[in-house]
This record gives sequence, structure tokens and C-alpha cells, in this order.
Amino acid sequence: MRNKAALLACLSLAAAPLSAQAPMSAIDWLNAGNSTNAPAVLRPLPDRGSGMASPRRVEPPVASSGASPEVEVMPLGAPSAEAVGLLPMSATGLPRSLWSASEARRLVPLIGEVDPAVPALSALLFTLLLAEADAPRGAGGGAPLLTARLDRLLAEGAVDPALALLDRAGPATSPALFARWFDLSLLAGTSEAPCQALQRQPELSDDLATRIYCDARQGSWDHAVTVLGTARALGQLDARDTELLSRFLDPALADGARPVPVPPRPTPLQFRLFEAVGEALPTQPLPRAFAAADLSGMSGWRAQLLAAERLAQRGALSENRLLGIYSDRKPAASGGVWDRVAAVQALEAALDSGRADLAGPALLKAWPQMRSAGLLVPLAKLFGDRLSGLALDGRAAALARRAALLSDEYEVAARELTAPSGLMGTVAAIAQGEAPASPPVPARQQAVARAWSDAAPPPALTEMLREGRLGEAILHAIALFSDGAEGNHADLTDALATLRAVGLEDTARRAAIQLLILDDEGALR
Repeated sequence: MRNKAALLACLSLAAAPLSAQAPMSAIDWLNAGNSTNAPAVLRPLPDRGSGMASPRRVEPPVASSGASPEVEVMPLGAPSAEAVGLLPMSATGLPRSLWSASEARRLVPLIGEVDPAVPALSALLFTLLLAEADAPRGAGGGAPLLTARLDRLLAEGAVDPALALLDRAGPATSPALFARWFDLSLLAGTSEAPCQALQRQPELSDDLATRIYCDARQGSWDHAVTVLGTARALGQLDARDTELLSRFLDPALADGARPVPVPPRPTPLQFRLFEAVGEALPTQPLPRAFAAADLSGMSGWRAQLLAAERLAQRGALSENRLLGIYSDRKPAASGGVWDRVAAVQALEAALDSGRADLAGPALLKAWPQMRSAGLLVPLAKLFGDRLSGLALDGRAAALARRAALLSDEYEVAARELTAPSGLMGTVAAIAQGEAPASPPVPARQQAVARAWSDAAPPPALTEMLREGRLGEAILHAIALFSDGAEGNHADLTDALATLRAVGLEDTARRAAIQLLILDDEGALR
């Protein structure tokens, strides 16, 4: 496994959305023994007994069914891989019972399908994926929730956090966990450890391509050649993998040969085999997971820049690391990513000088460049607070106000607005946790405002919360927000009301602000 020092770098993924507020555990109703201050949907169900003074719930005298109850068996004291996480309760404020009342068969597809519409909800999703929490029901002896979390982290390109999560889980003892470990290690360029584990425990994988590759990496070339020859004769490998592995084992076969056809969705092993035989694949057309491979330091600066932007769009790379890659050197060309690099470098230099006459024009150039790449929120987090302290005017001042509202100091920025109206009036009220004094006209603003007036979670999510299915309800709220962002305004209100009801006030405000401001960008073009 990777060095545990990687863990420290990973924590910024999910800790970021909570850094601007006290830990959620500071909320009264999350503290142990204090359920009276909880939102109604989270308070314990009232006693429906005989009316006696005893607080004990009266149970019916007989069972309602003769069927045997479903019982999960686990050795006493055995650690559960399902419960591992990088973020403890003290960092997230989320209870260990986050998943325990939910069924694993419901959580697994939900984790894979939910699609956050704004960066604030991407950050919340990372928090859920990396939180320490007890196993859900129906997990059995496997780790279906852990594998689902790893798959989602891989899909988002969060390779290092996924590897750190596996490190916490301990040695991969099942083929399912080994397969994730192997794929993640290939993308990180550190396949030595899983190959050593496979050599010790061949039962971890029956994939012939994996075993041949690992045999070769461990120096067992003759065995790898023998297995490949047998697999070819028996038709146990497809033509593409056979050709890639043959060239990998004998580079001379590639001399003068035609390139191997590229699959539409290569596996991490195929990706590394193409690289090893001299036919490296560009990562831009590939799923986001492959972007992490370009951050290893072996790729050129342009490839690193494009990969960093793809990951930062989803919150899998912090804005500070993005800025570090942007600042690595001076762009030697123009157009596309080079213009973004030049614009961000110029804005940083202008802010360092403290001169408003330089910062204003630099902001006007950087804003549309970063908007085109879907990176306005990282830009705002980097520079929003510093821009708010400059005396800008005109369009530059308007952009600076928006940047400040998209930054971590959004509440301070909202209080400093002078008689805001229209969109800015709605955003300023939401940033301070209030409904707008004057009802907004646009339907989307109305839907957001209702969540800060008298809205409550929808009945389905209320029932989930009453049953203790907190994590499941939050995932549904993220999905509802995405539907709302597409135009179903009732879902938008329901999503925000649910986030607020479970104590995720900061996330609800950020999500609403980001949706309103990013959706209105056409007004300032």
C-alpha cells in the first residue's frame, strides 16, 4: 500500500467544505444525549405505549409472524472494512450510524448514480465517501459499501484518497477489493505492492492479464511467457490483450508492427500496457479517473494542467494544488489552457502588488477564462477574499463581489453588500441564512428562497430520517438538487430544506449561492 503520508494530502478533499464553520458536532442535536433540540424529523419517535409513566415502549405480547428473522453473523471483535474512513466524526460531525440503518443494496447503486450539480455538493459527496461510519444492513461478510465508495472515488479521479481508504481497511483479502487496489495502484504508478500480494496469494485474482503482468513485474518472465502462451492457445484472452502482453514481454515484437487498436474504454492495466509498449494514450478522451495518471510528474506540463483542471472541476484536486500547477512556469504558447494559466498568473501578480488598477483588468481577463473551464469556484476560493478588499469599479467590482460570495467568506461578503437587490439581494439573504425580505421574481430564486422560509423535507426523506437512514437521505437530497438545477424547482426546495434539516446549513447555503451565481453568468458576459 502507499505510504500513509498520502493520507494527510487526501483529507483536504472532504474537510474543505466544513473548514469555514465549526465542526458539525457542535450542533446541539448531534451531541450525545441531547435529542430535544433536534429537528422534528430526527427526534426519537414518541412512545405509543399504554400511556403509563414509564418511558419504556410497550411491546406486543406475540410476534406478528412465524418467519425466522434475518440475522447477520460476524465474529465478535472483528473489524469491519465497511466502517473504515479517513475522516472521523470530529471532522465531519456525521454520526457513526450514518449508514447503519440503510440497506447496502439500496446504497450501492445510489452512490454510483448520484451526480452533484455544484461544487459544494461534490465536496459533500466526498465527505460521505471518506467518513468513518458503521456498516449498513445486508453487508454480510463482504464489503459492498466500501467497494462502492472506492468505485465512486475512482470515477471522480480521487485516486490517492481511495488508496488511503484501502490502506485503512487493511490487506485486501477478497478478489473484489484486490481488483480495486490493483486498478488504483496502476493509475498512481505504484503497482508493486498489489503484484507482490498476488504472488503470495494467487487466489486474489483469476484475471489472466493481471497475473501475467504481475509475474513480469516480479521478475518471473518465463512463467509469464508460459501462461500467456497457454492462454493464447486456449483462447482465454482477447486479441487486444494478447497483443499488448506479447509486446510487453518481448518489446522486439513492436518493431515495425502496426499500432494496437485502442479500446473505447481501456482498463487501467491496458492503459499502462499501451504506455509500456510505446503507444501511450492521451488521458483527455478517457474517463476522469485516468487524469490522475498525468499528475505523477512523468507527463508534460500541458498534460498536467489539463488533468489538474479536470480533477479540480469535481473537487478531486484542491484549488491550492491547482494554483501550484498553474504557477509552475511561464506559458510558452497561447490559446486554450495557456491563456488560462497566463490570466491566473497575472491576477495573482496584480493582487500581490496590491494595486487595484492592475487587479481589475486582470480579473476581467481571468474570469471568462476560468468560467469556460468550469473553474469559477476554485478561482473564487483562491482570490475572492483578496479581491473584496480592493477599490474596484464597474464590471470588475461586480465580478469581485461574486467571487467573494463564492469564496469561503461568503457570509462576510454578504454583510458588506450595500442595499443589494435582484439576484444579489437573494444571494445576500441566503448567505446569511435568511429568506429574502422581498420575494424574488425568477422561479429558481423563489425555489431557493422557500427553503429558508417554511419548507420542510419531503415526506419520503422525512421518513428516511425518522428511521435513522441519514446518509441515504443526504444522497437523495443531492440527487434532488440536481433535478432541481435542471428545472424541477420543487425538488430544489426539497433538497435544500433537507440539507438544512440535518444540520448541513453551510453546505445548503454554498450550494444555493453557487447555483444562483453560476447560472446567472450570462448577464455579465
